[in-house]
Amino acid sequence: MASISKLRCALLVGVLVVAGAPAWADVTVGLVMSMTGPVSSIGLPYMKGFAAALAGTSEVAGQRIKVLQIDDRSDPSAAAQAGKKLIEDDKVDVLVGSAGSPTSLALYSVAAEAKVPLIVGGNVAVDGERGAWEITIPQPSALMIEAVAEHMQAHGIRTVGFIGFNDAWGDIVYDGLKVNAAPRDIRIIDDERYARTDTSVTPQTLKLIAAHPDAIMTGGSGAPAALPHLALAERGWRGPVYSSHAIINNDFLQVAGASAEGVVAPTGPLVVADQLPDGNPIKAAVMEFRRLYQKANGDAAANPFAGYAYDSFLVLFDAARRAIGAGGKPGTPEFHQAMRDALVTTREVVGTQAIYTFTPGSRFGADARARVLVTLHDGKWQLIK
Repeated sequence: MASISKLRCALLVGVLVVAGAPAWADVTVGLVMSMTGPVSSIGLPYMKGFAAALAGTSEVAGQRIKVLQIDDRSDPSAAAQAGKKLIEDDKVDVLVGSAGSPTSLALYSVAAEAKVPLIVGGNVAVDGERGAWEITIPQPSALMIEAVAEHMQAHGIRTVGFIGFNDAWGDIVYDGLKVNAAPRDIRIIDDERYARTDTSVTPQTLKLIAAHPDAIMTGGSGAPAALPHLALAERGWRGPVYSSHAIINNDFLQVAGASAEGVVAPTGPLVVADQLPDGNPIKAAVMEFRRLYQKANGDAAANPFAGYAYDSFLVLFDAARRAIGAGGKPGTPEFHQAMRDALVTTREVVGTQAIYTFTPGSRFGADARARVLVTLHDGKWQLIK
């Protein structure tokens, strides 16, 4: 609880700075995040990233930024309730959240109905007209896992077994693998699932090994993603293991330990920024992020998920700058529409994980510049060139 209170205080710095501004001048941001529960291993780093962004600025185009936050406890129902409260009672202009895919989807249902723009933290994207009020910051799973499939193909892998969460995130990773494996003649010969709250995946692991795949791909996130890696090591698996960008965090490393040694995964450039060429614009953005992260949180060990949070506010600030004066005062439906229109026309905003460009017909703003491939060596992520 002490760590959560510290994070709340850090984020509230951005709120307290703007408390004296006239109400009509505030652009109000509703932040719904998983600060407790099984997704908190992602949500808490997100909170530190938000604090870093607010340490950089609390004002856009002469308007103050006011942030109100609610813990969704990693519960989709709580996320929906939080979104409803922020929209109806607090009259927020934009929502940001959440950490997990299920909570993000629940939050979006509320935002879309109220026509309040949502910047999604979890890796989800709502298709068609129904998704017109959201943009997603993390890279699309298919884009990231394309790099994994290319690596598999280059190393002669023809069959792969999958084990991931039995929820929306597990489906997203599996679908990303499926769409990229098929064109490369790589067959998925087993699909095993487990719950985020499970404490063992031994039965699923035994089935995977019995299928004799050339490689295994995991589809979890945060600390719970370590379970398959631990079980595979216990059962003596010596073949290649791949995963998604959702394992690139300290909680996963602490739980998985040596069992994850050698895993190959895609990630955003933030993780290996020091290994990027000096001319890469993302490298410069990461250096500024690290400075602000240290200022806001008192440490320099920035989790990659904190980068997504930081980037979401960079995109938000850019959109607010263009929306202010374009459509009504903050707190009105006209301003909500102006913010939505600005978000979906974002152009080349340089963040720590991507250079973001959105269009009205797309949900993701990242391209191939937003991914690198890494492997875990001696407990550290190393760039695969």
